[in-house]
Amino acid sequence: MAKQLLIVRHGKSEWGNARLPDFERPLNPRGHRDAPGMAARIAHRNLIPQHVVSSTALRALTTAKHFCQVWQFPSGQIQLEDGIYEANTRTLLDIINQFDNQYDYIAVFGHNPGFTDLVNYLSDSNIYNMPTCGTALIRFDIDDWNAISGHTGTLNAFDYPKNET
Repeated sequence: MAKQLLIVRHGKSEWGNARLPDFERPLNPRGHRDAPGMAARIAHRNLIPQHVVSSTALRALTTAKHFCQVWQFPSGQIQLEDGIYEANTRTLLDIINQFDNQYDYIAVFGHNPGFTDLVNYLSDSNIYNMPTCGTALIRFDIDDWNAISGHTGTLNAFDYPKNET
């Protein structure tokens, strides 16, 4: 059985309050609009994940909740992972390798630059930048999350709000 990972960068965030810690920055109106639209694109392709994991930073968790609402996935079942915030590829891979094997398809919500680097590392892709609310679907012909490492995946889909497909 294969594993699939949907990597989702958080929606566009608000920069208006300079005193607000980065971790607590909310989505801006475009971020609130783009997230349900991107979730609907995934649902339209019948690619709704079995499980959702999110950074605990406000903008990532809010994005995950928008997606879950569209997918009719209970937001109370989102697995929260503090380590995704400001994580590099190694840290993100460590988190992925711990995923529960009962799930074959998981969505993970987080941040750049880590997510762009992760997509390129896992799938030998050459994505310059994963835009806000961008999604990358990677397939692994592996049946254990712990076996996933560099160059073991295939990028099956890459999409973002301004991509007119």
